Amino acid sequence: MSSLEESLAAYIRLKMHRAGDIVVDQLEQISGGASRQTYRFRLSYRENGAAVERRLILRRDPPGSLIDTDRRIEFAAYKAFYETEVPVPEVLWLEDEPSHLGSPFFISVEMTGYQTAPTRMMMEPYASHHQKLAEQEWSILGKIASMDPRRLGLVGTMEWVEPNACWRRELDYWEGVIDSDELIPQPIIRAAIRWMRRNPPPPAQKISVVHGDYRSGNFLFDEEGDIQGILDWEMSHLGDPLEDLGWSLNRVWCWGQDDRRGGLIGRDRAIAIWERASGLKADPAAIHWWELFASVKGQGIWVSSAHAWETGENKDPILVLCSWAIMNSQDRAILELMGHLA
Repeated sequence: MSSLEESLAAYIRLKMHRAGDIVVDQLEQISGGASRQTYRFRLSYRENGAAVERRLILRRDPPGSLIDTDRRIEFAAYKAFYETEVPVPEVLWLEDEPSHLGSPFFISVEMTGYQTAPTRMMMEPYASHHQKLAEQEWSILGKIASMDPRRLGLVGTMEWVEPNACWRRELDYWEGVIDSDELIPQPIIRAAIRWMRRNPPPPAQKISVVHGDYRSGNFLFDEEGDIQGILDWEMSHLGDPLEDLGWSLNRVWCWGQDDRRGGLIGRDRAIAIWERASGLKADPAAIHWWELFASVKGQGIWVSSAHAWETGENKDPILVLCSWAIMNSQDRAILELMGHLA
């Protein structure tokens, strides 16, 4: 048993007073992820005389993160959407005290037997279900947009923002990230930001929960083309629901190397599905602004990944891979949106 397995078992004993013979094993780190170290493991114990096994997920704060996020907000989002029309895994324990595992963390139930990789989605048997997957992907996103964050109990945990301030708060934040972390000049990003400040979008139609990273690659799907779980809520916040829609349409998620958004369907069809499910409208000028913002935000993340690698803050290979592989694609997406890509 590894030291992390032993520490996990000791922590779970504190939480499960009625269980006996608690054992943690088969601990395996899951690659990827920008803001948490993610592990899957098996929990075995005895309760009321019966042997029980559960597959669980550990999400632990790393020493250095590509994205600065709050685990309490991520945990609250999972908890709020559990057993709603938005499928998410069940969360069990949130721990802010770093002494147990070396850094704060939370633990959730693993949803097993499903796929998440976009590259796998492009292959059979999943490729035969692209229309069904697309219908569900943007319908679920529409459902998120339609829900009242007050009724979900997330106002207070997530900072409130006024409808006319959503765009400025987000653009200010991500421009600040680029200012802080860029290693080389970013002229295309800077041109986009100048245009966006001169041409702000209209106020948000409503304030919704924004997932923050809603895209193909962050949901679990099965061989029948059904989405079973929406993952990675670490960037969730309150804001304009068009922010999520714009992010989901980002050109860099066209995994099929064509115009299909998320590798699934065309942009206009995705927007129509979202509008029907959300009851909202994607005004062409507004969604154009938020698609451009998605590229600025994306480039902010890739710039941060390069900075974290270069400074030695975090040597996870995914950081240098993102900065090397996606930054040029994100610049091209910006040029396309601004009408300057030949």
